[in-house]
Amino acid sequence: MKIMTFNILHCMNYSTKKIDFSAFADEILSVGADIAGLNEVRGAGLLPGYTAQAKKLGELTSMNHYFGKAISVAGTSPYGNAILSRYPITAEVFAVPDPKIKTGKEMYESRAVIRAVARAEKNYTVLVTHMGLNKDERINAVKTVLSLASDERCIIMGDFNCTPDAEELKPLFEAFNCSDTKDLTFPSDAPKKKIDYIFTSRDIEIIDKGTSENAVSDHLAQWIEIKEN
Repeated sequence: MKIMTFNILHCMNYSTKKIDFSAFADEILSVGADIAGLNEVRGAGLLPGYTAQAKKLGELTSMNHYFGKAISVAGTSPYGNAILSRYPITAEVFAVPDPKIKTGKEMYESRAVIRAVARAEKNYTVLVTHMGLNKDERINAVKTVLSLASDERCIIMGDFNCTPDAEELKPLFEAFNCSDTKDLTFPSDAPKKKIDYIFTSRDIEIIDKGTSENAVSDHLAQWIEIKEN
């Protein structure tokens, strides 16, 4: 089973700066992903370009899809995360609490976590999130993720907006295995840092892993292959 995490930049091709569903679908298909967690996904809304992107990618890849809204842009147009799956899925979206007192210097944005159950040979709990730019946002995100995670057959992935040495990620590293801490994922055309992750529960065996070399988005995709158990 192959698992993929991919910040898709709302399906805007990094080279052409145009919405390009086929390029992103091709990237997902080239990896051979059975489950893909996607960040920066638009839903259908009133603003130009806000269409049901998860549904479109699901159609192009012949995968089940679920979109989880994190915010409404201009109050009308949903934006958030998504999951694609070759297996049947049930999913919900959970809000990450905003910090009560904002201590960071970067832009704040409300975030969310998708919690899905993928019904493969056995059920897998899959969490997809896109963490904030500020440490206090990420602390809340990590707490939310841990509260939704399961001890068995659990996969956590997304753009975490921080490098592996970030203090706020320690609870995740302590409770789960990280597939990779060295492959750089951003920016895609000249990667300088790793901010995209796949964590797995201790009972999951990773038999292969990799990072895309295709600068379709501003992030490189990461993937793992796991032994089904």
